[in-house]
Amino acid sequence: MAEEKKLVEEITSMEEDFAQWYTDVVKKAELVEYSSVRGCMILRPYGYAIWENIQRQLDAEFKKTGVENVYMPMFIPESLLQKEKDHVEGFAPEVAWVTHGGAEPLQERLCVRPTSETLFCEFYSNIIQSYRDLPKLYNQWCSVVRWEKTTRPFLRSMEFLWQEGHTAHATAEEAQERTIQMLNVYADFCENVLAIPMIKGKKSEKEKFAGAKETYTIEALMHDGKALQSGTSHNFGDGFARAFDIQYTDKNNQLQYVHQTSWGMSTRIIGAIIMVHGDNSGLVLPPKIAPVQIMIIPINQKKEGVLDKAYELKDRLGKDFKVKVDDSDKSPGWKFSEQEMRGIPIRIEIGPKDIQANQAVIVRRDTREKIFVSLDEIESKAAEVLEKMQSDMLERARAHRDAHTYVARNMEEFEQIINEKPGFIKAMWCMDEACENTIKEKTGATSRCMPFEQEHIDDHCVCCGKPAKVMAYWGKAY
Repeated sequence: MAEEKKLVEEITSMEEDFAQWYTDVVKKAELVEYSSVRGCMILRPYGYAIWENIQRQLDAEFKKTGVENVYMPMFIPESLLQKEKDHVEGFAPEVAWVTHGGAEPLQERLCVRPTSETLFCEFYSNIIQSYRDLPKLYNQWCSVVRWEKTTRPFLRSMEFLWQEGHTAHATAEEAQERTIQMLNVYADFCENVLAIPMIKGKKSEKEKFAGAKETYTIEALMHDGKALQSGTSHNFGDGFARAFDIQYTDKNNQLQYVHQTSWGMSTRIIGAIIMVHGDNSGLVLPPKIAPVQIMIIPINQKKEGVLDKAYELKDRLGKDFKVKVDDSDKSPGWKFSEQEMRGIPIRIEIGPKDIQANQAVIVRRDTREKIFVSLDEIESKAAEVLEKMQSDMLERARAHRDAHTYVARNMEEFEQIINEKPGFIKAMWCMDEACENTIKEKTGATSRCMPFEQEHIDDHCVCCGKPAKVMAYWGKAY
């Protein structure tokens, strides 16, 4: 029994040390391994399988909106990066530079892409001439490098995987429509597939993307009460187009600048899945994103007919679900613990007595509810349990977020909440950056977004007391 308990005992309780719990789960569930390069992680097969599922489903949603995939170079010449002043200043502290090719110094430094706006702009300036060439709706799946000071698996690493969409449009209205459209794609995906409810809104001037006209975000609340920016969509207006001379001839034969957007989601979202749904036994994966949805665990598998029945069930269920059989020589208790650690949504237990009774036991990962099911109904019952688990996980995450969202009408209330009740704070704001800076200096909280769904809490700014212009979400964040 001691050996069976060991797997879970090696996880620090989230109540004791949430940061250590997170690291333990990432390692014990075999999602990543640390590499010899500081801040770079090795995505193990199980962790990469989650990303593949995210990639496959998101890519399909992108393509429904007319987006096509392309691939850009990894390197950006320094002169190209310098073309948009705000953009280069925003990324300068995080840029990694290539200065030599073999033993020879390069005539011009090459930046290892932290993002690809400048490459897409150069590309668009070459291929867009007429209104007939618009819109351009492109996306790429790639890795980027940002020289982070402190790193953490999935949440912040030197190199990470993501997708970055870059579109070019004839009008400002089309660009704005696409910006919001892609934000909604992200929010719907997170809610319907990842079971994570999101707050949608606009970033402040201080928090917007370097070089953007406007930045929009989806914000999630983690189990420990910290916020996580989970996806962003930027409206660039014609700022990049003017810097890179991306012009087209309109229907009246007049030269016009294009209007652009950019939007991205990264492997950071896997960190959100872990921190929103996980528990002290490990991962809890929403069924729609799980690499393995059902683990069949034979009980007394050496008894005649047990393994045969387990594989018969795998063949039946495998037509509709991602199914595995754990036929290893480990004890059932160890197998249960391992299935729970890896967050596999349901397990099916079947042994000699079950076979005799023409039944199996379905156990939900999230609630550990045991459901005795006739083998004649195993397919429909498994589908029912997985669907219920998916919806329950979303509702549980929404209830947690709502229970940890507070209202502050003045700085005294704001400071008391931030110190005693981790979570989102809704407060009115005059939109002055000085107040935003003061709040961060005093409390460590940043403006997360100005939500599309506005509420009127008070007439006055929570910080300075002057007339308020907007309600904003605030919080400490990853």
